Amino acid sequence: MICEAAALAEGGAGVRFDWAPAGGEGKGFVVRHDGAARAFVNRCPHLGVELDWQPGEFFEETGLYLICSTHGAIFDPSTGLCVAGPCRGARLEAIAVEERQGRILIHDDCPAPARGGGSGEQP
Repeated sequence: MICEAAALAEGGAGVRFDWAPAGGEGKGFVVRHDGAARAFVNRCPHLGVELDWQPGEFFEETGLYLICSTHGAIFDPSTGLCVAGPCRGARLEAIAVEERQGRILIHDDCPAPARGGGSGEQP
């Protein structure tokens, strides 16, 4: 389990988590967008830096887009697609996530759908 589902507010602060496939501590994050939990590797495709300017701060001021704190690249939180900035057209790497029984769950061995933020079965 990553966190309680109630910890994720629409367009609000995200939750960082350890993601071994991407390097470990704080290398994954989950946010809520359009009512769904969306998880990604915490790495900008342009410079390889973490996105959040403060731990958990992934959205820009309107709460509609994810933003890279280093150079301002803007990402669609539904898909991870960079829609503006130096890495336009690149994508954040999605992590399979699901919300079940009030909890946010991820799967270390389950790749995410290409569109990002998908779900999977948790034992």
